[in-house]
Amino acid sequence: MRSSNPVFRETVIIIVGEAICVAVMFGVFALAGRFDLSVLWGGLLGGFLSVLNFFLMGVSVSNAADKAEAGDPKSGQRSIQLSYLGRTLLLAGVLIAAALSKKVNILALALPLLFVRPVLSLGEFFRKAGERRGN
Repeated sequence: MRSSNPVFRETVIIIVGEAICVAVMFGVFALAGRFDLSVLWGGLLGGFLSVLNFFLMGVSVSNAADKAEAGDPKSGQRSIQLSYLGRTLLLAGVLIAAALSKKVNILALALPLLFVRPVLSLGEFFRKAGERRGN
């Protein structure tokens, strides 16, 4: 799947990386004898939230860049700030609700949120020289 939109390209990288990292996480839980349904639901929900957060951030930054390019950088800055606030509240609300439900493993829910940065770093490391940003 080759899309000309960088937000979609990067999101696909995040989806693949999150899936791999969550699968490895499941394997670690299984090897430790701690894998159960709560780990499965926590990992799936955490991975989904992580990808959704990244995608919404990318769309918001792209829209803000368009506004700045059109001559309204203040509006772009406000939209990024509102997006950040909205995404943070959404994540906090879902994480709190999931934790209170007792149906998800909290560690399995939280870890996928940390996988985005290493996935992006590895994606950049393996990117072909001609595809690197700025070239």
